[in-house]
Amino acid sequence: MKVAVDTNVLVRYIVWDDEQQARKSEALIESADIVVLSTVVLCETVWVLSRAYRYKPGEMVQVLADLIGSRNVEVDRAATEAGLVMLARGGDFADGVVEHEALEKGCSHFATFDEEFAERLSSRLKRL
Repeated sequence: MKVAVDTNVLVRYIVWDDEQQARKSEALIESADIVVLSTVVLCETVWVLSRAYRYKPGEMVQVLADLIGSRNVEVDRAATEAGLVMLARGGDFADGVVEHEALEKGCSHFATFDEEFAERLSSRLKRL
């Protein structure tokens, strides 16, 4: 079985804060042939882990790296790794994904009002 999971299923699996839902999440994720984690689900998961559960960036990098390293997890590897790199540098996972997509689409310039994000942009993108 190949299954895509929503953020709430992934969060239950990671934080185990609701016993019944966590067990269902574990059974599903560990028994599936392939678990598809969309980039949006990963972005939302990082947001929930940081805001609701107060995970630190290093903790989230480790959890997600372990997860995407699982034998049955399928992700957009390049986008996910870009998000993890940005998160490890103290930035936002979603910003790393956004930057990756801009580069992947051939953009040479990037416009943002987010000064922290702008400081972390790749040298391959010129800030407008």
